[in-house]
Amino acid sequence: MPSVTTHLRSAPDDVVFYQAAGNEVELFERADQFGLPLLIKGPTGCGKTRFVQHMAERLGRKLYTVACHDDLTSADLVGRHLIGAQGTYWQDGPLTRAVREGAICYLDEIIEARKDITVVVHPLADDRRLLPLDATGELLQAAPGFMLVVSYNPGYRNLLKGLKPSTRQRFVALSFDYPHAELETRIVCRESGLAQPQAEQLVRLAQALRQLGEHDLEEAPSTRLLIHAARLMQAGLAPLDACRVGICEALTDDAVALQALHDIAALHLAITP
Repeated sequence: MPSVTTHLRSAPDDVVFYQAAGNEVELFERADQFGLPLLIKGPTGCGKTRFVQHMAERLGRKLYTVACHDDLTSADLVGRHLIGAQGTYWQDGPLTRAVREGAICYLDEIIEARKDITVVVHPLADDRRLLPLDATGELLQAAPGFMLVVSYNPGYRNLLKGLKPSTRQRFVALSFDYPHAELETRIVCRESGLAQPQAEQLVRLAQALRQLGEHDLEEAPSTRLLIHAARLMQAGLAPLDACRVGICEALTDDAVALQALHDIAALHLAITP
């Protein structure tokens, strides 16, 4: 079965925090207004999932989040027959529940899923908004409020993984990236309680590491990692230790690269604004 996270509606004043970087909130609302599926692309840890959670609560919509992986099948999404004490019964998958309830279904890192997923997605991602359940013979029309949202990291794309044009062109697409320095500092402060001068040091460190490129690091440090390090610092851990376990160790297992990252962190944390 897939890894599914369900978020229920929240009160308007209890919406998950999300710091907008542009007009993505308005674009999401317009896509929802016209029943358009949404594709969000961006690097790991830049806020894609947080954005979807924020918008689901902002719109007062239930959210089903599915973390896609190599073994995810269409049956995991749609549902399957199970055997219980009373005999065989049908159990809806998260996508089917979202279609029936008029909820949002978010498929995170969709290119990690098997190709048969697109067979299920296509009729839901065009003007038909249909979900065929071959196992039960049902043809479900998506309830009002249903929205399909998918995401992926373009940095992982290769010849074997990627969305086909026939799939991509069914979606309205949004590109995410790491926030600019001032905005990222504000996010780190808000999420960790760390003082602004220290948050600025972490953001400068992240920007320096992101300049290294994919040949030096498999993946750039995300805003999520900065928040991890900031929370450790706020809890009293020495800044360099917080960066080592919160950022450096998460980015590489190579001893030489790890030492280089540690040296860069030491250099930036020695800077006093």
